[in-house]
Amino acid sequence: MLGWNADRRRPAHGADTGMKGSSTVAEAMPETGNGRDEEARAENVYQLVLEGIVTGTYAQGMRLRERELSELYNVSRIPVREAIQRLEQDGFVATFPRRGAVVRQLTLTDVNELFDVRLCLETFAARMAATRVAEGRDGGRLEELMEASKAAIDDERTDDVALISAELHAEIVRLSGNRLLIESVKPLFGRMRWIFGLAHNRSNELQRDEHTELCNAILKGKPDLAYSLAYSHIELGREPVLAGLAETLEP
Repeated sequence: MLGWNADRRRPAHGADTGMKGSSTVAEAMPETGNGRDEEARAENVYQLVLEGIVTGTYAQGMRLRERELSELYNVSRIPVREAIQRLEQDGFVATFPRRGAVVRQLTLTDVNELFDVRLCLETFAARMAATRVAEGRDGGRLEELMEASKAAIDDERTDDVALISAELHAEIVRLSGNRLLIESVKPLFGRMRWIFGLAHNRSNELQRDEHTELCNAILKGKPDLAYSLAYSHIELGREPVLAGLAETLEP
C-alpha cells in the first residue's frame, strides 16, 4: 500500500491511559432524533474508534472503557459494546479479565503476516481488475485517483497522499468485482493504515512511480503484468517497514 506516512502521531507503546479529551476525525452520532437504529450507531462507533486506533489517538495497550466511549460519542453502551466486539474480531482490540478491552499490541509477526496476506489478496485483485477493464469495465475512477495521488505527492500534501492512497487501493479491489473479496479486505486495509502509520520508510516518489505502473497495467487491461507489479510493490515494501518497526515492536 502506498502513501501511508510516518508523520501520523506515533502511538505510545504500552500506554494505558484514560480517554477523556480524546477525539477522532469523525463526529459522533447522536443517540436520539436521527432515526437510525442500534446497528447504524454501532457501525458509526466502530468507524470512530477504528480511526482513533489507526491514527494513534488510541495508542497500543490503551484501555477502551465503554462508559467513556458512550459519553464521548453520545450513544448508549450497547453500540459501543458491539463496536468493540467487531474491533476484536478484526484484530484491533484484545479483551482481558478484569481489565476489559485494550488496543492490541502489534508484533513483527503481525506485520509479516499482513504482507503475506496482501501478496495473496491484492495481487488477485489487481489481476481481476485488469481482466474486467479488458472486458469493458470502466476504470475512470482508478485513473482519477492515480492522477490525484501524483498531484498530492508532487505538491507534498502529506495527509492527502495517505487518504488518496487508501482510496486507490480500495478502488483496485472494487474493480475486481469479487464481492467476497471486497468485504474481506475492509479490516485488512484498516490494519495496513495502522502499520504504515507507525513506520513507512520508502519515499513517496518511488511509490508514486510504482503506483503509476500498477494502475496503468490495470487500465490497459494487462492482467499478468498487473499481478506482477502488485506483487513486487507489496514485497518491496516489506523490508523497510519491518526495519522501521524492529526497535519498537516485539517479535
